[in-house]
Amino acid sequence: MKNHTWQLQDAKNRFSEVVNRALDDGPQIVTRRGKEVVVVLSSDEYAELTKSQPSLVEFFRNSPLVGIELDLERDRSLPREIDL
Repeated sequence: MKNHTWQLQDAKNRFSEVVNRALDDGPQIVTRRGKEVVVVLSSDEYAELTKSQPSLVEFFRNSPLVGIELDLERDRSLPREIDL
């Protein structure tokens, strides 16, 4: 997948080509005054980027570690070393 950069005026004049390249080659970057301002990408790529992700709670609920007992107590028999 090859990104291509277009100056705004060129992207406006060749919009069909920008769209076709976005479909065939991947995201197309458009610049204005030398600064990247927008990206043209296929609707499939956009959908992939914006699909909902599970919440952190859902992630942990679906973890293969659900139900495993963990020992989370700290060993208090040895004092912690403090470097002053």
